[in-house]
Amino acid sequence: MTSASIAWFRRDLRLHDNPAWASATAADATTALVVIERPLLDAAGRFRREAYLHALHALDRELRDLGGCLRVEIGRPEEIVPRVVRETGAETIHVNADVTRWSQQRDDAVDQALQHSSLPNLTRSWGTLVRPPGSVLTKAGTLSRVFTPFYNAWEKVPIDAPAVASAARVAATTSAPLPDVDGTPPPESEIVLARTIERADDYPTERDVPGSDGTTELSVALRFGTLSARHVARTLEGRGAGAAAVVRQLAWRDWYAHTTLARPDIDRVALRPEYDAIPWEVGADADLAFAAWGAGRTGYPIVDAGMRQLAETGWMHNRVRMITASFLVKDLLIDWRRGERWFRHLLADGDIPQNAGNWQWISGTGPDAAPYFRIFNPTAQSRRFDSAGSYIRQWVPELRGLDSRGIHEPSSVAPLDLAAAGITLGADYPFPIVDHAAARDETLRVYKHALETAREK
Repeated sequence: MTSASIAWFRRDLRLHDNPAWASATAADATTALVVIERPLLDAAGRFRREAYLHALHALDRELRDLGGCLRVEIGRPEEIVPRVVRETGAETIHVNADVTRWSQQRDDAVDQALQHSSLPNLTRSWGTLVRPPGSVLTKAGTLSRVFTPFYNAWEKVPIDAPAVASAARVAATTSAPLPDVDGTPPPESEIVLARTIERADDYPTERDVPGSDGTTELSVALRFGTLSARHVARTLEGRGAGAAAVVRQLAWRDWYAHTTLARPDIDRVALRPEYDAIPWEVGADADLAFAAWGAGRTGYPIVDAGMRQLAETGWMHNRVRMITASFLVKDLLIDWRRGERWFRHLLADGDIPQNAGNWQWISGTGPDAAPYFRIFNPTAQSRRFDSAGSYIRQWVPELRGLDSRGIHEPSSVAPLDLAAAGITLGADYPFPIVDHAAARDETLRVYKHALETAREK
C-alpha cells in the first residue's frame, strides 16, 4: 500500500537539512505545501515580501528538479491544511515549529481543525535554529536570562546530525500560481555562506564598520530558512576565532528565539517590567520627531544614513541598527515598541524574536539588556566606526563636500566651510532635532525614576 505525507513549508524554504522535509519523504509520496495567507503577505513590508516570494520561487525550482513542484494554496491554514490532507490521503503532516505567538496560534488552530475532522495532527520538528528550545537550560532546568551562561551551555549541546531526505515521489499538483515577484533575486544561499567563510577571519574587526563588507549578510537566508542555521554552525566549526565569533551570533539568535517561546509577548511588554512605567514621549511633537527619524532627517548623519539605507534597501548594518535604535529611545525618549514595529515592517530580515529582542537589549528593558545608562553618542559612534565618513557619504550625499571631521557633525562646521561644501543647514540638511547631552540627562533621570519607583513598590 502506498503511503502519503505532506511537508508544510513556512519559514524553512529549503530541502537541504530540513527535518520536516526529511521526515515527510519517508512516505512513498510527498506533497510539498505552502499556504499563503494573503492578509499577512499584503501587510508585510516590500522587502520582506520580496525576499519571501523569491525564496518560494527558489524552493519551487528545487522541487521541479525532483520531478514535482510546490503546491501553492492561498487562504486560511486551518481550512486549507485539512482539505489538502483529505485530497492527498496524507497520513502525516510535517512542519518545522516556530516560536512566535502567531505561529503557535496558527498551528494550534490547524491541529484543532484536523482533530475535528479525525485527521492526523501536525508532526513538529525544529529546523530553524541551531539548537531547539528546551535543549539549553540552567542546572535548575530553566532558560537563562543572561546570555553568557546560555552561550556556555549552548556550546556544549551536540548539534543534531543533518536531516537527510529520502527519495520519495514529490507530487506535481498545484492549485494556485506563485505570486509574481519584482526585484533582483538574492544570491544563492550557499554563495552567501561561502562569502561568510571568506570574510570570517576579519569578522571580529570589520563587523562594526558600516562602510565595509564585514558582516555575514546571512540574516535574510536565516529568516526564511533558505539556509539551515545548524548547517552554518557546522560549516564554520573549527575555522578559527573569526568563524567562532560568527557562530556566537547564531547563539544570540537561538537565545532570542528560546526567550520568545517562553515570552511570546516579547514585542509588547518590557521583559523587565519596571521599565514599562517609563513615560514615553507622545503627542504631536513626538510624532514629528519619529517622522524625522524614519525619514533620515534628524541632523545626526550616522542616524540618517542608517535610516535611509533601511528605507532604500530593506537592510541596515548591525552597528548602525544599534545607533539608530538608541537614538530613538534614549535621545528622543520614544517607546521602543514603536521603533521595533517600524524596523520589522521595513527589514527584509524582519523577525519578531531577533528584532524585538535586540530592541529590548538596546532599550535596557529585556533580559541581559544593556544597562539603562548605556546611551550611544551618535557623533562619537560615527567618528569611531565610520571615521572617513564613507558610509555617510553613500547614504547622505548632500554632505559629501564636508571633510572627514565635519561630516560627522555638520552643525559644528563653520558657516564658510558649510557654504564651500554647498550646504545650508535647515535647507539642504536639517539642524539636529535634539541636543544629545541634554537628552541623555533627561533619559537618565526618567529611567532612574522608573527603577526607583518600582523598587519602592
